[in-house]
Amino acid sequence: MIQDILIPFLAIGVAELGDKTQLAVFCLASKTKRCLQLFLGVLLAFILADGLAVVLGSYITEIFPMEYIKIGSGIIFIAFGVFTLINHSKGEKKCEIKTPFASGFWLILFSEMGDKTQIASALFAARYNPVFVLVGVLSSLAVLSLMVIYLGRFVVTKINKKTVSIFAGISFVIIGIACFY
Repeated sequence: MIQDILIPFLAIGVAELGDKTQLAVFCLASKTKRCLQLFLGVLLAFILADGLAVVLGSYITEIFPMEYIKIGSGIIFIAFGVFTLINHSKGEKKCEIKTPFASGFWLILFSEMGDKTQIASALFAARYNPVFVLVGVLSSLAVLSLMVIYLGRFVVTKINKKTVSIFAGISFVIIGIACFY
């Protein structure tokens, strides 16, 4: 039982470090003071995406063709990037995300579909108890997301908000373009 939780927890944690989804969470966190709403949106997206992977196992890419998942993810990342770059010059108050829950949810839901951690979750569920795998995976993603959210909030207090906005916008666009390949 403990290995059914611990192995996915550690493997997903290591795989998710530096992943595009964590970079997206970091960038979104730098744009809001409502960290709890952002966290809940991100967590719900992980529950749906990785829960779906655990339930459906390796059939996930048969339901959603990988090409459509990549295109959808790319479009969303580019849209967030362009929106961030356009709005960074409107002043610091306009830099705030109006709906952190929805922003976190949709961005992470689409970027997690077909991601290596989602596929790994499906593979772990095929080998170990799926309920415990889901607990391990979600625990790992929740801990990492909390760390990244508060790191993003910390960084925005130390670095000029305009610089953070430009970095976030460019990062989103680059990740979006990379999703097409």
